[in-house]
Amino acid sequence: MGVDHLFCPSEMYNKSHKCFVDPIGFDNLREGKARPGHFRGVATIVTKLFHIVQPTRAYFGQKDAAQCVLIQRLVADLDMDVIVEIMPTVREMDGLAMSSRNAYLSSKEEREAAVVLFKSLSAAKELYEGSFAGNLPMDSCILVETVMKVLEAEPLIKEIEYVSVDCKETMEPLKEIGPEGAIISLAVKLGNVRLIDNFIL
Repeated sequence: MGVDHLFCPSEMYNKSHKCFVDPIGFDNLREGKARPGHFRGVATIVTKLFHIVQPTRAYFGQKDAAQCVLIQRLVADLDMDVIVEIMPTVREMDGLAMSSRNAYLSSKEEREAAVVLFKSLSAAKELYEGSFAGNLPMDSCILVETVMKVLEAEPLIKEIEYVSVDCKETMEPLKEIGPEGAIISLAVKLGNVRLIDNFIL
């Protein structure tokens, strides 16, 4: 895929910058609680980008699930004339979601251990697809426990920040999953590296 134009400004905020886009409720989501103020920054910089570039379409990766929901909400609520396309997460051959953070995995052992994120989410998806008949809701706790069990078996996982089953449209937590599905997402510390991933159910 070639590139026709590159937007590469020297700065996006001047010294007197005072105005921000502050999306209500996103700091209360699991990823928002882990990164206070992050979504205000995302909403502001994406709004500035869209106003400057005036794109007809904008593409974002599913790996940052809450960010994708935020940007879709931003475009809808502020009547922005841009089509947002959410693209599937690009993965390595072993399933690890591609990310610039992967470069900070400091050893071969850490890189190999990082695949546990994919394995844990795969276990939950397999359980969901294998046991959900489509007419009875599934308790979200069952899926969370499945993911936690796989993650806890990996000794190089230093911290499990969260495992969450959320609504695909709002990223708000779900107690039960119906036929409409959900997003199951997680964040962990592997060594000193924070990694995130998610699956759509």
